[in-house]
Amino acid sequence: MSQHPSYKSSTSGAVKRNVLKRFERIDLLRKRGQWKEGDRVVGLKKTKPAE
Repeated sequence: MSQHPSYKSSTSGAVKRNVLKRFERIDLLRKRGQWKEGDRVVGLKKTKPAE
């Protein structure tokens, strides 16, 4: 029995995610200078993934 083509993994590579995990958001804000050590990790500013 063969596998349906929609279940096969794509060969194009990783898909760009539009939602970041908390540690990724903190790293991005730190690079932008909008987050410093000691700030709260809940209620972070909205961020868009780096291009």
